[in-house]
Amino acid sequence: MLKKFLEISPFLYKTFILIVSASIIVYFLPLNTQYSIQFSEGKRWTGNTLYAPFDFPIIKSAEELLIEKQSIESKSILYFDINADVSEVILNNYSNKFDNFFQNKNDSVSYKRGLVILNSFLKRGILPLEFNITTPKRISLISYNTEKITEADSLFKLENLLYEINKNLTDENKLKERNFYNLFFDILQPNLSYNKDLTEEYINELNSSISQTRDLVSKGEVIIETNQIVEGEKFNKLKSLNYQFSSKSDNKKINQSILIGYFLLVSTLLFLSLIYIYKFRYNVFEDDNKMTFIFLNISLSVIMSSILADFDSRFIYVAPICIFPLLTKTFFDSRLAYFIHIISVIIISFTVFNGFEYIFVQILAGIVAILSTSQIYKRANLFISVAQITFTYFVGYIIFYLLSSGNIEKIDFFQFGYFLANGMLTLFVLPLIYFYEKIFFLVSDVSLLELSDTNSPLLKELSDKAPGTFHHSLQVANLSEACASKIKANALLTRVGALYHDIGKIKKPNFFSENQKGSISPHDELSPHESAKIIIDHVSDGISLGKKNKLPDRILDFIRTHHGTSKVYYFYKKQIEVNPNLDIKKFIYPGPKPFSKETSIVMMADSIEAASKSLKEPSFEILEEFVHKIINQQMDEGQFINSNITFSEIEAVKKVLIRKLVNIYQLRIEYPN
Repeated sequence: MLKKFLEISPFLYKTFILIVSASIIVYFLPLNTQYSIQFSEGKRWTGNTLYAPFDFPIIKSAEELLIEKQSIESKSILYFDINADVSEVILNNYSNKFDNFFQNKNDSVSYKRGLVILNSFLKRGILPLEFNITTPKRISLISYNTEKITEADSLFKLENLLYEINKNLTDENKLKERNFYNLFFDILQPNLSYNKDLTEEYINELNSSISQTRDLVSKGEVIIETNQIVEGEKFNKLKSLNYQFSSKSDNKKINQSILIGYFLLVSTLLFLSLIYIYKFRYNVFEDDNKMTFIFLNISLSVIMSSILADFDSRFIYVAPICIFPLLTKTFFDSRLAYFIHIISVIIISFTVFNGFEYIFVQILAGIVAILSTSQIYKRANLFISVAQITFTYFVGYIIFYLLSSGNIEKIDFFQFGYFLANGMLTLFVLPLIYFYEKIFFLVSDVSLLELSDTNSPLLKELSDKAPGTFHHSLQVANLSEACASKIKANALLTRVGALYHDIGKIKKPNFFSENQKGSISPHDELSPHESAKIIIDHVSDGISLGKKNKLPDRILDFIRTHHGTSKVYYFYKKQIEVNPNLDIKKFIYPGPKPFSKETSIVMMADSIEAASKSLKEPSFEILEEFVHKIINQQMDEGQFINSNITFSEIEAVKKVLIRKLVNIYQLRIEYPN
């Protein structure tokens, strides 16, 4: 029962993270997206002819509402308070200063006439100089809770003082026009003050009565036909229909249906990812840590995009989702990175206004991101890759805009700013690589560079305790790196794996020929079986030492596989001479066999480098035959059966190894006499 549970438990965990990821993603997705029509103003309608599914009013555009508001404001009433105290001051000043401006101090006729004119000004209301009423408006004059409605033209303006005096003087007083002007100019001041609160309250009341809709679209009416440009009244109708859908989505029952639909959609896409990894990347599938990494990346890309889209739909392109295929490629491979990117983009497309445009642009950018990145740990390469990704966004957006709208005149250049922001954020992939390494115990090129330092504690210990093995490892590393570069394998990973493949010899260095001094060997006092066990145990010792020093699993794989399931041939033949009826399993390495190009290369280079020490007088022909013999024997034993290395790649590796050995032994062409 326990055995069956253990067999099922890996699938249970995958199911668990699938459900959790789907739930988190759905939580951040907008629920009303299903009840919306995807369109963009100025672009071509690519769908079928759209008919009104029900009667609905057309929502007025912002321009229409603005015109109505401006019209209301132009015809609205301006409220002014009459200041009685100011009027009283003006009248007192008139009485006190009249004699100063008229020679005949007893000119009662002029005094009375001036008083009449002055009272008419005060009654009309004196407008402040800084207050300019440009359009004809109604005025409300408020005094002691009483209101008088008048026209703006009826108010007295100080700049019209001379004209008003002239208009109100009788013929006998015309000669005293200048006197009256000087007097009034001295004593007059505004007796009206603008009541902003009452005016705005009145305008707001009028604005609130403005209808937000106009006209009615009848059920079955054509809204827009195929290939028509979304503009003008068509745009208004589409926007109005979307508003109706949005208002309907407030229904709780509808929301639940959308929620279930989204969950099934996301779960299906995540399940497809799971199937793909199971079929084509089983080594990733069986590692729960790596599966968590992949589903986390999908979830984060969707969450980040959804949050930005919810804040402002235009910010959807600011989300640097190309970071995630870059991360996946760094730790796994390009195919897996591309597949995961497509799944993420499809899910995110349900959160954006124009899903097809988003898919087109993001897939283009994803392809370039995956193809352009190599040796991302080099800063120059990273900046070049980000520049290429950003440029791809530019080109993809322009291409789609031309296809959808047919012209480039109305292109939104602010969109390019969002792409630039996206590129800047993508640069954060480098610190994220380090973060993911620590969280998920993965290895990247950055870590491999650190591990390749021969002054690292473990390699330093190997150099001190087993100098011969250390020198052998350096030679194997050089050979392996050259071979990996030739067949387009991961050269850096291969080199680092070769440097650490024999660290298990640190435990008993004297039992290995490269570390022995003189002709005396500790194996002389042991049986072939005991000697074989010590030799075989350097693999398990190496794994134990590697785990203790926290070497990544990808490096431990080289330690596990560098001998595959081959025999300890020397002691095997020696045991046959003593006892032909031996247990052959005691002389075979436990494996596993190499399961990648990189581990296969190290196995070949290790065998060739070690065995080449036995050659007495090597020549080109001898070395060529020597390399072919050893590698062909490994192939006959099926050592590379689990690896994805091809026959042509093995032949290429052979050629590199032969060339390198020729250089090591400094062989020269033998010239004829």
